[in-house]
Amino acid sequence: MTQARPRKTVFGLLPWPERQAIAESLRTETVGGLVLLAAAVVALAWSNSPWSGAYEAVRDFHFGIPALGLDLSVGHWTADGLLAVFFLVAGIELKRELVVGELRTPATAALPVVAALCGMAVPAALYLLTAKAGGGSSDGWAVPMATDIAFALAVLAVISTHLPSALRAFLLTLAVVDDLGAILIIAIFFTSDLNFWALGGSVAGLVLFYALQRFRVRGWWWYVPLGIAIWALMYNSGVHATVAGVAMGLILRTTRDKGEEASPGGRVAHLVHPFSAGVAVPLFALFAAGVSVSGEALGHVFTDPEPLAVLIGLVVGKILGIFLGTYLAARFTRAELNPDLAWADVLGLATLAGIGFTVALLIGELAFPDPAQAEHVKAAVLIGSLTAAALAALLLRRRNRLYKQLYEAENRDDDDGIPDCYQTETGAHPGGSR
Repeated sequence: MTQARPRKTVFGLLPWPERQAIAESLRTETVGGLVLLAAAVVALAWSNSPWSGAYEAVRDFHFGIPALGLDLSVGHWTADGLLAVFFLVAGIELKRELVVGELRTPATAALPVVAALCGMAVPAALYLLTAKAGGGSSDGWAVPMATDIAFALAVLAVISTHLPSALRAFLLTLAVVDDLGAILIIAIFFTSDLNFWALGGSVAGLVLFYALQRFRVRGWWWYVPLGIAIWALMYNSGVHATVAGVAMGLILRTTRDKGEEASPGGRVAHLVHPFSAGVAVPLFALFAAGVSVSGEALGHVFTDPEPLAVLIGLVVGKILGIFLGTYLAARFTRAELNPDLAWADVLGLATLAGIGFTVALLIGELAFPDPAQAEHVKAAVLIGSLTAAALAALLLRRRNRLYKQLYEAENRDDDDGIPDCYQTETGAHPGGSR
C-alpha cells in the first residue's frame, strides 16, 4: 500500500529567509508604486491641461548619438532605455525565485506558475473573442496579460490593507512570471526587421557577461560599459531593447559564495531596484500615460473593439484566469488553502492582479503604431486598471480585519528580532478564525 502524499498548505507561513527577501523587494515596490501613481496623475493632468503642447514637445524631443543609431525621443528613451533597468531587476527577481525562491521546486512552483499562465491566457483569449466579435484587430492580444506589481502594491498602501506575507509573495511571484511572459512576447512577436550583425554582437556581449560571472570577476567598470554596449546592440538589432535587461538579470548569480555577504544579483538588485521603482518606471509612466480623457476619447474605449477588448481582458480575464488557475492548481496538486483564509481572499487577489499598467502600456505602444489607436488603447489600460483597483479595494477591505490579525500575529516579536511564529515547536501559523 503506497503512502499518501502529504498535503501542502496554500498561502501558509513562508520560510523566514524567503520572507525577508520578499519583504525587502515589496517595500521598494510599494514606495515606487506610490511614485508611479503620482507620475500617472501628473501625466494625465498635464496632457489634458492648457499646457498639453508643452507635454507633447517634451515627450517628442529627440536627443542621443545618431551615428550609433540612438537618436531617440524622450518617450522612446524612457520606454527602451529606462524600462531596460526595470526588466534587469525583473530578471534578477525571476532568477532568485528559480534558484532559491518559490519556483525552485515543481511542488512550490506549480501553484503560482499555473495561476500566472491562466492569468495570461484567459485575458488574451477574451481579447481575441471581443475584438473579433466587433470586427477589430487581433494585434493587441498581449496588452491585458501583465500585472503591474508596483501599482498593485500602491493600491494596497492607499487602502491600508494588511495582506499576510504569503498573499503578497504570491502576488509578487505572479508578477515575476507575468514579466517573463511579457518579455518573451515582446521578443518574439514585436521584433522588427533583424540586423543580424547587431544581434550577434549583443549575444557575444551576453556570453562575455556570463563568462565574467562564471569566473567571479568583480568591478562595476567591467559590467556597466558592457551592459550599455549589450543594450545598444540589442536596440539596433530590431529586438526590443528591454530584452537585454532581462537577459543580464537572468545571467547574474543569485547564490552567495563562501565569504560573500551578498550575491552579485542581490547587490545589483539592492542598488538598482530603488532607481527602477522610484525613477525609471515613474518616468516611463509620465510620458506614456498622458492620454486624452475627453468624453469623445473615453467613448472610444467602450465603442471601439480593440480598447473594449483590452478593458474586458484586464478586468474580467485576469479575475477568471488567476482565480480558476489557483483553484485548479490547488485541486490537482493536493494543496489545501490556509485555514485562516477563504477563497474570497484569492478572488480579491485575482482582482488586484487586473491592474496592468507599465508593461501593458509598453505592449500597447508596440502593438498599435497608429498614434490615435494607441491613445485609445492606453485609455483602456488606465480605465481597466482603475476599475480593477476599485473592485479589489472593495473586496479586500471587507476582509481587512482578518488580514490585520494575521499580519500582527506574523510580526509579533517579544525578544530577538525574529517573529515568534518562526520559533514555535511546529512552526504553525498562529492566525485567527474566519
